[in-house]
Amino acid sequence: MAKAIKKELLCPSFVRKNWLLLSTVAAVLAGIGIGVLVREYGSLSNLDKVYFAFPGELLMRMLKLIILPLIISSMITGVAALDSNISGKIGLRAIVYYFCTTVIAVILGIILVVTIKPGVTQRASEIDRMGSTPEVNTVDALLDLMRNMFPENLVQACFQQYKTKREKVKTTTTVDKNSSIFREEPTATATTAKASENKTQEYKIVGMYSNGINALGLIVFCLVFGVVIGKMGEKGQVLMDFFNALNEATMRIVQIIMWYMPIGIVFLIAGKIIEVEDWEIFRKLGLYMATVISGLAIHSSIVLPLIYLIIVRKNPFRFAMGMAQALLTALMISSSSATLPVTFRCAEEKNLIDKRITRFVLPVGATINMDGTALYEAVAAIFIAQLNDLELDIGQIVTISVTATAASIGAAGVPQAGLVTMVIVLSAIGLPAEDVTLIIAVDWLLDRFRTMVNVLGDAFGTGVVEKLSKKELEQMDVTSEVNIVNPFALETGILDNDETQAKKSYINGGFAIDKSDTISFTQTSQF
Repeated sequence: MAKAIKKELLCPSFVRKNWLLLSTVAAVLAGIGIGVLVREYGSLSNLDKVYFAFPGELLMRMLKLIILPLIISSMITGVAALDSNISGKIGLRAIVYYFCTTVIAVILGIILVVTIKPGVTQRASEIDRMGSTPEVNTVDALLDLMRNMFPENLVQACFQQYKTKREKVKTTTTVDKNSSIFREEPTATATTAKASENKTQEYKIVGMYSNGINALGLIVFCLVFGVVIGKMGEKGQVLMDFFNALNEATMRIVQIIMWYMPIGIVFLIAGKIIEVEDWEIFRKLGLYMATVISGLAIHSSIVLPLIYLIIVRKNPFRFAMGMAQALLTALMISSSSATLPVTFRCAEEKNLIDKRITRFVLPVGATINMDGTALYEAVAAIFIAQLNDLELDIGQIVTISVTATAASIGAAGVPQAGLVTMVIVLSAIGLPAEDVTLIIAVDWLLDRFRTMVNVLGDAFGTGVVEKLSKKELEQMDVTSEVNIVNPFALETGILDNDETQAKKSYINGGFAIDKSDTISFTQTSQF
């Protein structure tokens, strides 16, 4: 058996089929080696470090460039290719799967951090703080999430997100000399003065926009747009052909980017290793990092494969191997949105998932399914509580689990977005928000591992949803004669005679056939 596996690995056909995966693994090892050597024997200035990491920056820019056309084309074609009832069922199954895996991840993280207790042996004063605390309010963040679902400008949603900011209102008291306030008793004046001292600070909400794709708003629009095109039948065929061609062109551009990926990854990793200044912090936070990574490992190697095995009844590790290229990319660039082009390619080409499922499920998953982020936030919140000698009761732990689940949905699929939502979790249980600076130093590394778990959760979700939707997809194939592009083509052909009959209208005392596709109103039909 071992000889057969070895022979297969050395086989030229295996190398030819998996050249990209093998070159990416080689690039990771080369990047680590080059980074360690340059750090040890080279003395680069801050400017030199930026120039050194430039090829890696180009890879990130290429992947981010392709996100927008990929999300728009895949969502619209995926939804339009499905009947509205079927797309509703698929969407519901995907959301239930995402919610269940996120809750399981949070519970797993809480169990591990309460058992291992990484913060009990340390104090917050012993750990060096880094960075600044993001200003986030829980209510405003949740409302902003809903506002971004319905952007007021679709073009602006392609590069900006709405964000509210609180500003203090300066209370200015104007005194009117003719006012009756001076005729009041002295006791009343003293009471008024005392009340003004106890008056709470007033704030006003100021709307502003921050840079970054509003993926949630685009997904909601594309979802509705795709349903409408699907219902239009032949009239929507032109738009369907356009977005299918756009999706095909986008995936071909992705294949071109894949050729550059190994080069970019070498400098991306080497640049990050050179950039880190204080490695001592990894020793201080070693137990905390081990808790997070062990939780992510259990979730990705036991929980998710077990769910896939129970529902799909296939080998989950073979499926995960098919996603290896996407997982490595996520590990290197720490962005589930930027990994989306590679995730599509692996799911459709390696694991042969139905395109109607991947185009609908993966963009939604990259936006709202954050298993790794939810687990990380739960562990980090309780770790910070342990550093502050705060004993958490059951109510506070439940609050952490609920808040971490909700906050992970609102976390954008970009590097280190979890730190912003981390402030929401800390505020929910009364911990100081500035303590998030205690874990910023190691967040760049943990962010890569949790992004990999997020991508793996999305991938397993496509397999689970495809299995649960198998009957509906087969029914669609039979009904439309495997016409995935327009499942309503047969319907229009069959009903041609009926439509001709329906187009007869009563005009001026007789029946006339209206051959045009538009509905016309005559004078006799007006009120």
